[in-house]
Parts: sequence; C-alpha cells; structure tokens
Amino acid sequence: MNNIASKVLSVKQQLNNQRDHFFSLYKQQKIRTDTLLASLRKTVDQTFKNLVESYPLPKDAALCAVGGYGRGELYPFSDIDILILLKKDPSPDEQAQLEAFITALWDLGLDIGHSVRTIEQCLHVSKTDITIETTLLELRFILGNHKLANELSGLFKSALNPREFFLAKRLEWQQRHARFNETPYSLEPNCKESPGALRDLQLIHWLAEAAGIGTHWHDLLSSGLITDDEVRKLKKAQLEFKRLRIELHLLAKKREDRLLFHTQPLLAEVYKIKAQGSKRPSEVLMQRYYNSARIVYQLTQFMMQNFQDYFFPVKNIEIRDIDEDFRSIQQRLDIKADDAFERKPQLLLKTFVIMQQHPELSDITVRTQRAIWSSRHRIDAQFRRNPVNQRLFLQFLQAPTGIVHNIRRMHMLNVLPMYIPAFRKVIGQMQHDLFHVYTVDQHTLMVIRNIRRFTMPEHAREYPLATRLIADLDKHWLLYIAALFHDIAKGRGGDHSELGAVEVRKFAKDHKLESEDAQLLEFLVANHLKMSTVAQKQDLSDPQVIQEFVNLVQTERRLTALYLLTVADIRGTSPKVWTSWKGKLLEDLYNVTLAALGGAQLDRSSILSQRKNDAMTLISLAGLDTNDRDRFWSKMDVAYFLRHEAQEIAWHTRQLYKEVDAREVIVKARPSDKNECIQILVYTKDKEDLFEMICSYFYENQINILDARIHTSKDGYALDSFVVDSPAFGDDSRSYVPIIEHGLSLKITGKKLEDSRAVLNRKKRFSMTAGVRRSRTFPIVPSVELQPDELSKSWRLHITATDTPGILYSLAAAFSRHNINLQMAKVMTLGERVEDVFILDGNVLENPRTQLLFERDLLETLTNLTYPDTRVTS
Repeated sequence: MNNIASKVLSVKQQLNNQRDHFFSLYKQQKIRTDTLLASLRKTVDQTFKNLVESYPLPKDAALCAVGGYGRGELYPFSDIDILILLKKDPSPDEQAQLEAFITALWDLGLDIGHSVRTIEQCLHVSKTDITIETTLLELRFILGNHKLANELSGLFKSALNPREFFLAKRLEWQQRHARFNETPYSLEPNCKESPGALRDLQLIHWLAEAAGIGTHWHDLLSSGLITDDEVRKLKKAQLEFKRLRIELHLLAKKREDRLLFHTQPLLAEVYKIKAQGSKRPSEVLMQRYYNSARIVYQLTQFMMQNFQDYFFPVKNIEIRDIDEDFRSIQQRLDIKADDAFERKPQLLLKTFVIMQQHPELSDITVRTQRAIWSSRHRIDAQFRRNPVNQRLFLQFLQAPTGIVHNIRRMHMLNVLPMYIPAFRKVIGQMQHDLFHVYTVDQHTLMVIRNIRRFTMPEHAREYPLATRLIADLDKHWLLYIAALFHDIAKGRGGDHSELGAVEVRKFAKDHKLESEDAQLLEFLVANHLKMSTVAQKQDLSDPQVIQEFVNLVQTERRLTALYLLTVADIRGTSPKVWTSWKGKLLEDLYNVTLAALGGAQLDRSSILSQRKNDAMTLISLAGLDTNDRDRFWSKMDVAYFLRHEAQEIAWHTRQLYKEVDAREVIVKARPSDKNECIQILVYTKDKEDLFEMICSYFYENQINILDARIHTSKDGYALDSFVVDSPAFGDDSRSYVPIIEHGLSLKITGKKLEDSRAVLNRKKRFSMTAGVRRSRTFPIVPSVELQPDELSKSWRLHITATDTPGILYSLAAAFSRHNINLQMAKVMTLGERVEDVFILDGNVLENPRTQLLFERDLLETLTNLTYPDTRVTS
C-alpha cells in the first residue's frame, strides 16, 4: 500500500471513529441535538482538510459547503453538498485533480453531492434554478481560496432579487405542500419535507436572509413579522424536529426522514413514551408530532402572508367595510377591533361565514387569525348552546361555496374541534386498518372535500352518478354533517359507527334539526360501512341480499345519501383504495336497490326473466339469431344466468356460440368501460386444478383478481370469468388483452403445474411500499369462517387476512388439495387488508373432521403468508 492510500485509509478511520464517538455521546445524552449536528459538520470539515493534503485541489480553487451542510447542520447520514469554486474552467490536468479528489471522497464513504463551477457559472445557473439559488444563500467557506469564495458571496447577494426569490420559493412551497396533499396529517409523514416539518422552518429562515432581516429568530422578532410567543413555539418545534430526524437516521443507519410504520414503535421506545389509556406509545408519539407540525404549518402560513406584505408593500391600501365588525384589507378579511372576538364570541364562527359570502376575499389577515387563536377558548358549553352560534354553524354548512377551504381553516385554528368537542379527540388519531393513509380528522376533511366535489360541474366526469344524484338530493348539506361524525368515535373502543350515531343524534337535537333529517343523519353514521360491505362482500345476484339491503335503507333518499357518503368515504381513505371496479359494484347495488324500492320484483324467476330479456336485446343488436343464442344458452343452467349480468351473458354468448363443443381452451378478454380493468373468460372442458392453474398465471404475472365467477355447464365445460387489474395496465388495459389471452391459454394447456410451494418460493422483487411496511408492522391475524348456504348445498367461506403476493393462488392450491369445487369468489381489498368470500362445495365439507382439516390448512396457508419468518406447519 502506497503512502497516499495509507493516509486516505487513516483519514477514513479517523472520520468513522469521530462520528461513532459523537453518536455514542449523543445516545448517552452527554451532548445535545445542536451540538451533535455542529460536531458532525466540524468532523467532515476536518476530513476535507486532511484529504487535500493527499489529493490537492487545483491552484486558487475554493472548497465551499452549501445546502444544510453550508448552514452548519449535518445529520448523521445526510448527503454532503459541496461546491468546488474555480477561477476559470479547469485544464485537463486540473480536471484529473478534481476527479481524483471526488473519487477519494467516495472512497471515504461520504455521500457527496458536488458541483464544480466558476463564479460566472454559479451566478448564471442560480438565475434559473431556485434550488441552486437557495444553496448559494447558505454558502460557507471550508478551505482554499477564501477571497474567491467571498467574491462569489458578495456578487451573489448583490444579484439576488428578494422579490423574485420570494415568488419562486412560494411556488416551490405550494408545490411541495400539494405533493403531500396539503396536510401535515399523513400517517407516514416526512419530518423534513411534509407540510409543517423542517423544510417549512428553513423556508422562513431563507426568506428572512434574502430580505436582509437576518438569520436568527430574534432578527425576525425585531422586524415585527412574528410575535414572541410564535418564536417560542417555532424554536421548540424546530428542536423537536431536529432530534426526530437524528433519531430516524440512527435507527435506520442511513438517510431516512420518514416516520414509517415499523419505525414509529421503535421511536417511541427511544423517547421512552408510555401508553396512555387505549393509545399505544407510537400513537402518543405521533400525536405529539402532529401537534408540532400543525403549529409550524399554521405559523408558516402566517409568515408567508407577512413576507408577501414585506416584499410587496402597498402604498395606497384598499380598505372596504363589510359590516360593523369586519372589513376587507387588500382582499383579506380583517376585524375592525382588536378585541372583537372577546366582545362578540359569535364572530369566531361568523368569520368563516363571511369568507364564504365574499369570494373576492383571498385570505384572512394574520392579525385576525392570531385573534381567533387567542380567543378560541371562548367556544365553551355556553357558546355551543347559544342559538345564534348554532344557526351560524348550520349556515356555514349550507353555503353553496367555500365549505372545504374554510372548514380546513376552522380545523387549523382550532375552532372546529372547540365547537364539536368529540372531534377534538380524533385530531391526530392514527388508523392502523391497513388502508387509511391519513389521521381520522384529516380523512374526515377529505370526505367533506369529496362530497363538495360531487356538486361541482368540473368534477362531473370523475363522479358522473354522484354528480347527478346530489343535484336532486334534498338538503345535501346534511352529508357534510354525516361526514363530520362518521368516524368521530374512532379510538374509543366499541363500535365507532354506533357511538358516532349517538353523537350525531345529540348534535341534531341541539341544533333543532327536523326529525326526518335527524333520523337520516343517525342512519348514515350508524350504517356508513354497510353499503360498501354488501357491494363488495355479498352476492348481488342473490334476491335475499338485495331485499335485506332494501329493508335497511327503506327510502330512495336514504339510499342516495348512503351511496354518496360511501363513495366519498372510500375515496377519502387513500388514492389506492378506490378502483373503477368498486365503483361499478356500488353503482350496481344502488341501481338494483332503487329498482326494488320502485316496485321491481326480487324473486328469482322475475330476475331470471328480466336478465334473459336484457341479454337477448344485446345479442340481437350484435346480429346473432335465436339458434346461435340457444346453442350456447342450452348448455347453461339457471345458476349461470343468476350469477352474471345481462352484458356479461351477451358477451359470453357472442364469444362462445360457435365454440360450445370446443376441444381447445378458449380464453377471451376485453377492457372494462374505463379501460382500467380487464374482463376475462375461460372456456374449456373442466379438469382438475383448473382454477389453481389460472390463479398461478395471474400470480406469476402480478395480476390482481378483483372478481371471479366459476361455472360448470350441463355437459362438463368450465366457464370461468374474472375481472382483473394490475399496476402495469395503467390507463391502457386494452394493449394487455392479447398478451393475457395468449399467455393464459399456454398456461392452461402447458405442462403440469409446478408444486405450489415452489412457485411461492420464487422470490419476486418488489418495492417496500407503504402498504407492505404497514402490513408488516400491524399484520392482521388471519381468520377463516365457513358456513353452510341455507339456499343450496354449497358453503360460504369468508377469509380475512393481510394482502400478500399470491394469496389467491395459495388459497386455490389449498382448494385443490382438498378437492374443493369453487363456484364463485368475491375479492375485496381494502388497502392491504383482504376480505374474500368464496362459495364452495365438496365432499370434505360434509364431514366435520375433514372440514376441520380443510379450515386448519387454510389458516396455516394464510399465517405463513402473513408471517413468512415464522412458518406454521401442521
């Protein structure tokens, strides 16, 4: 080993020893957060100085720190951004020097982000790239040509346009918040980038420095842009977030800024947080995070408004009276008197009604928002009993516009949780149900947003049926109340639907709502999960299922309101939960229930006759005659016509009327109406393990089964139909139709199917998605429920488990092992939770002993999928 290599190795050992030393001191609580960040920065600074002794930079070059490293804060595993500043473009020899230096940095194990530029290049690129402009704002000299670095700093600050910088940073801020859905209340927030996190705090400092105000909180306080109380809160939150980011890095042993599900319990242990009542330590931790994030989020909003006024002062301020208490200042709502809310507490609600009534108002002044925050405790029991305030709150909900933005303001300023005390209990309430991605309170606001969108013409294409229904629904604003209360009792223990119904009943009584409206609200909250459950888990071709649902809803108004709330609720859980297939199931249930409420017959013979007539009409439009139709229909029994809709029957008939006695496997596919899913039919002489083969193909190709209907014709042909989707389809499922037709045919007609365990053990690479992380942190204990179907000789199997790759294929293999025949499958996926229903028959189900063996095999299969590291064997 040569001297240079030996010295580099020594530098690396010294760096690692120093880092480990400071990590150890921090874990022993011998140094504080800021001391650790500064110590790590100084350690890396010294490492650079040691390294240039072996790998010198070009003559007259300067090595500068930028970004967070330039700010003097270096987190345990953060990347290290440096600028190598040159007087002129490097010569070939100098280029070789630079490459050797950068390579040596990587050899040290440092995560380096580097740029090599002249002063002119820095100034040029900073004019078009706000990120680079921001990093140069925090430039810090490390070694080399100090004069050159100072020259860049001086020229950069002279060229910096504070107004343009503010506008660019505001746009960047808005885009970042939009990327996180404008909320700090994500279940897996990013402590650096999420709204209300470190990046918002850094934004305030960047704008203050660009304005020439200073780089410290006391500089902002002296400028009058912020209050002393706000400074204290922001400094406290900043320290909390710094520590949180450090702990995340140390736990992950890499750069990781997200509070992932599996990390949250570990962090709670680090913080020595104990359970509080029914709340887990991790839930207590997250509620503390959300409280700090909400404060930072709100105060950042204040600061952005104040900075706008600072950078763009108005000489002739436009002031317009609205009423005796409010005025408009530059299109912002403002109170006339500082003590307005103390003298007239009802103005706390009226503020938001005024905002709705005056769409020309763009915001509420910081002065007014501060006053609301200071006076929020005036909303007490007496305030809530006051008929004036009750009317104002209902008036707010009944307004035609402005509901979403202003209810978010009410939430952030603590007016909403003070007015509805039960809502206060779900602020920052975690949800460990594998499909929500927001806290309970944020999910509630998303549901309200969705209901509002149903009323907006610009969203009609996205919600066609909901848009049409809400336009004709009497008092649709009641849905906003139902949304506010539908999850309000979560986290208490017990059935949150029933407990929520009690809360909304009290609200309706207190606000003197009409009896019929109060009953509707109570019905909606108590049954807000029912329509989704029936549509996705029960057989909608069964008249008894529909009749029971008709008996539940009773009226068209209740049916319509429940449909609208259900769609808004599902779409407010997570972008991944809603699919066009779920939308179709809900629409089908709505339409068949509406028809039954209108007098349509629900007996099997009426349904069978109507379905055949509808299918005949579609078939005749396709040019098929009666003989063509009967050639296929004569092979099918009554159960086939009851289990499939008229459109499906017509499609099957068109594809198979010439092939009813086919010797070859027939696989046909077509895209769904919205081109998101694919419908598939398989027609072949029935054979053992057919369903297992089909599921194997879907599993191997990462295709998800949404619905499966298995049927055997009178002469022994299998007609299996599926609805499937896949992330690969995107918005163009049509291109995958021929691929699936060909591939599935080959699978069925190919060689003997591999052993099921061999297929499952073929490791597939997949990213650690939020769903996978959450399912590993909060796995669902698998359950199996098998009951006889009272109307036939079949059995109904209901399984609940964590969604895992190949789950349906594994179940199909278990069916095959026990010679179970599958008649129908309804697959319900809620995020990472599956609740599947199968209609089965088979001799083993008639014997209690063999039935028990079958159920144990299913549980073993599901348990091994859920807990792969602790395999269960019988």
